[in-house]
Amino acid sequence: MAITFSSASLPVFQTALSNLLHCLEKAEASATARKFDVNVLCAARLAPDMLPFTAQIRIACDAAKNGTARLAGIEAPKFEDNETTFAELKARIGKTLDWLATVPATAIDGREEAEIVFPVGRDKTRSMQGEAYLKHYALPNMFFHVVTAYALLRHNGVDLGKVDYLAGPQGA
Repeated sequence: MAITFSSASLPVFQTALSNLLHCLEKAEASATARKFDVNVLCAARLAPDMLPFTAQIRIACDAAKNGTARLAGIEAPKFEDNETTFAELKARIGKTLDWLATVPATAIDGREEAEIVFPVGRDKTRSMQGEAYLKHYALPNMFFHVVTAYALLRHNGVDLGKVDYLAGPQGA
């Protein structure tokens, strides 16, 4: 079977977010075992000038849903960005996965050369063809925030390994 534009995008976003959800579940188990409130991790940062853990989860979800919507030429759902607990962050990942499951492959396939216009920062936009957008912006952006969330959890003592990041619950 030949690779399709949809097979290079949708399942990749879905797998990364599913594995991220698995990492959050391991963080909850770790907090329970170590007897602390997992929600203290919501404010975790690796550097004073970086966005906190909650923002990493929000942006990873937004990168997947907005990237998919742009590739498909459809409207993405809007989320409020008001999550402050692990339960709310897990729900956001779940909402994103649920929405991704509704996007038909046929909406994405054939749009490799479509012009994708997307925001870069607060007041600028950029334009790329669909395939370049997927390969050089949408996927790297999503992976950046997923791996940053992973690193924040790992830095805070959650027993995570590469297999959790790559294989999620299947690797556990």
